[in-house]
Amino acid sequence: MRRYPLAVMMIALCAVAAQASSENSYVVIYDGIATSVAAAPATSTGLWITTKDLARATRFVIKPQGVCRDQLCFPLPKARKAEFITKKGSTTWFNLSEFAKLIKQPFITDEKNGIWYFGPRAEEQSGYLTSLEAPNFTLPDLNGKLHSLTDFRGKRVLLVTWASW
Repeated sequence: MRRYPLAVMMIALCAVAAQASSENSYVVIYDGIATSVAAAPATSTGLWITTKDLARATRFVIKPQGVCRDQLCFPLPKARKAEFITKKGSTTWFNLSEFAKLIKQPFITDEKNGIWYFGPRAEEQSGYLTSLEAPNFTLPDLNGKLHSLTDFRGKRVLLVTWASW
């Protein structure tokens, strides 16, 4: 099982706690932003979303040179194109989970609640490892008051975490 920074996971769970997922939609958390997207065809495996939802949730668009966002562009292997893109009627679907595997981006899903979380790509993660600086996050205490990690810069901090898995 892949391990993810627990703080990021806690932020992600807080972000979707207020959003209800129905049988006809999923919640995709990408770059820390939760977006409700249309459900994929029932016979598919992985997370297939419309190209419109792909742009809304991730800011990636499909271009002739590959899947692109700003100056970043990832070419799709021509022999495997059907694993990433399919057309059902007038709707074009994109397999975001397969794309994440291609670009070595960690992800985790809660199938019961229809939630997909996509973590930072390896290139983004290495910045944390080389600086040994934890990314900032904000969480409420038991009384509901919000606290950010940056509030404690220069002070010693003990983070106590746990996971149920």
